[in-house]
Amino acid sequence: MTRYLPNRKEEFDLRAHVESSGHSIDTCPFVILTEKMCKGHLVKMGGKIKSWKKRWFVFDRVKRNFCYYVDKHETKLKGLIYFQAIEEVYYDHLRIATKSPNPSLTFCVKTHDRLYYMVAPSPEAMRIWMDVIVTGAEGYTQFLS
Repeated sequence: MTRYLPNRKEEFDLRAHVESSGHSIDTCPFVILTEKMCKGHLVKMGGKIKSWKKRWFVFDRVKRNFCYYVDKHETKLKGLIYFQAIEEVYYDHLRIATKSPNPSLTFCVKTHDRLYYMVAPSPEAMRIWMDVIVTGAEGYTQFLS
């Protein structure tokens, strides 16, 4: 589990935050990370049909959304998750994701209305994605009091 909470500050530097968390971005070829954005391939389990498909994901702090496309050309949008809907990000330690192509690299993104199962291409990529996504988990803030 990651130790960070959502961060809504405009001046927040995503890359610096991830690097300060101990991640080595330059040695992880599976993730493209800038001050405001994270991009890369993840394998996602479908919502209705529970098949696993490789998708190109874009986490955008400016637009405050996490979306995915058919491929890295970003022309055919397949889905969109607004930061306000993201409640939790966690490792699938119970192995709930059915027929995951790689259970040890599977993590979950919980939203108000759905649980997304995703598989990263490497352990480091999975840890980076989880730390990145939780910075936008604004749905979690409703529980802060």
